[in-house]
Amino acid sequence: MPALPLDEAYLTPMPTLVTSVLPLSACPLLAQLGLGAQAGLALLPIAVVGLLLVGLRWPASRAMPISYFVAVGLALFVWQVPGAKVAAATVNGVVVAAALVYIIFGAILLLNTLQESGAMRAIRQSFTDITPDRRIQAIIVAWLFGSFIEGASGFGTPAAVAVPLMVALGFPAMAAVVAGMIIQSTPVSFGAVGTPIIVGLGSGLSGDPSVAAHADAVAGGWHAYLHSVGTKVSILHGVAGLAIPLLVTATLTRFFGRNRSLAEGLAVWRFALFAALAMIVPYMAIARLLGPEFPSMVGGLVGLAIVIAAARKGWWMPKGDVPWDFAPRETWEPSWSGRLDVKDHEHRDGRMGLVKAWMPYVLVAGLLVLTRLRELPFFVATFGPETPSLAVLLRSWSLAWVDIFGSGVTARVEPLYLPGTVFILVACLSWRLHRMETPAFVRAWRISGKTILSASTALVFTVPMVQVFIHTDGGLGGYERMPIALAEGAAALAGQAWPLMAPLIGGFGAFVAGSNTVSNMMFSLFQFEVGTRIGADPDWIVALQAVGGAAGNVICVHNVVAAAAVVGMTGQEGAVIRKTLLPFAYYALMTGALGYAILAYPTTGLLNVGTGMVATIIVTIVWIVARNRRH
Repeated sequence: MPALPLDEAYLTPMPTLVTSVLPLSACPLLAQLGLGAQAGLALLPIAVVGLLLVGLRWPASRAMPISYFVAVGLALFVWQVPGAKVAAATVNGVVVAAALVYIIFGAILLLNTLQESGAMRAIRQSFTDITPDRRIQAIIVAWLFGSFIEGASGFGTPAAVAVPLMVALGFPAMAAVVAGMIIQSTPVSFGAVGTPIIVGLGSGLSGDPSVAAHADAVAGGWHAYLHSVGTKVSILHGVAGLAIPLLVTATLTRFFGRNRSLAEGLAVWRFALFAALAMIVPYMAIARLLGPEFPSMVGGLVGLAIVIAAARKGWWMPKGDVPWDFAPRETWEPSWSGRLDVKDHEHRDGRMGLVKAWMPYVLVAGLLVLTRLRELPFFVATFGPETPSLAVLLRSWSLAWVDIFGSGVTARVEPLYLPGTVFILVACLSWRLHRMETPAFVRAWRISGKTILSASTALVFTVPMVQVFIHTDGGLGGYERMPIALAEGAAALAGQAWPLMAPLIGGFGAFVAGSNTVSNMMFSLFQFEVGTRIGADPDWIVALQAVGGAAGNVICVHNVVAAAAVVGMTGQEGAVIRKTLLPFAYYALMTGALGYAILAYPTTGLLNVGTGMVATIIVTIVWIVARNRRH
């Protein structure tokens, strides 16, 4: 398959005069690499991660440096990318890693502040008052609260907020991280106020004139086209996402319960399905009516209100079931616990009121929404249509290193816009709001600083590996970037069955880059072109790319590293990924099969491979639930 055109706006421009580290003439065999060989070599850095991190159970701090050097070696000696560009990509990776560390620090600081003030004790009691059942608590905190935070912020913020909250409620650290990773599927495509669709697909597709003409023809304009694709994305997510709350509860009871029982997790299937619908129905409606900015945010918020009310009344709960809880802490496996020390401090004046205790999280949610919206109606009404939004104002100040080492690569960070700034600001406000003693607040800062050091080692190699992997265009080897070479190899193998493969490519992009947005930037035009070549509706293929990119967040290495670091569980990243592989496989397979069924329906009707696969998956889930049902 010939190389497909890429989005020139996303590709980093190369200077006119560059020198290769290794002249092409020195390695004549490299110039003869076919598509299969390119794809195989491009897979090596990822294979190393899988072997060392997941297979051999190495910590990320040891596995990721090796993967980084493999990527660097391939970039220099096979793709023949200039050394200056490889170094620049590494620097950019370090900058991105520093931004992630900043976010993690802010999340840990907020948690420690709330513990020291006594607010966390009140929050923990509020969840016990709703229900002491850990399965229901996981659905509320991870699935619903996490979806809302993802819709407002993105950046992996749900893990930074929901995961430590679950640990503070009494969940094992690993269980909290696994639950926080599993839910990073359905809401992610519309995270950060629709950024993966608006920015990811928008910048990935907009550089091609044929796509622009197609958008005008089918939707009447670019924004309407993205709205249409976003609606298709919500349909795919809506079907696959129905099983996510149940996967969360089943995973918790199977791996972390005292009985290692799958049945205990599946026993809440009614409530799990109800919670899934409570989030997904408004999610799909908003995607259809308003566009890609608000589905996850509104779906999570509406779902929270409905599900909490239902839980208080005991609706859809297993009848007569004893509230499920983890075994006593002293019986937990050592690998389950992190170094996050959960404290049970009382407020200095006695028990804190519930409103005051929850106010920091309300402030976090409110500030994330206000700072992410591109337009604030009351701002416009008050100050005029030319008034920039808070998002624009915060992003106007940035730190940038433009054209690093003359490579065309630019490292940029917007400190005020990062969620870490919101976390730190709210922590400082909580100091006064909760009338904390100054030594207690200082202690929260000191503990947070010590905790964050362990995350830095893994991230400082994880993210640079990703950046080197992505920035392998323009080398004298004449090959496409490693991600595109790998995707082209997969397309050549899949042929007409590409709809089944499309979500896996999106997931691969997110696994590597740690971002649904970046995955969409890299692969959306490629996916569009493949869809056109095989005679399939390219809009559905692009939608499958976006959905797969969201699913890839479930197993993304540096998201796992970040989530584990928040709760002081650095070194257990491979164990987390092993437990989230099945949810990822389910999500990619289900959406791929559904996409195939939709695309094949006009010619084959309902009887096609995709429909058969969807039916098989649904029947299998129903059979497993029925077989393990206790009530």
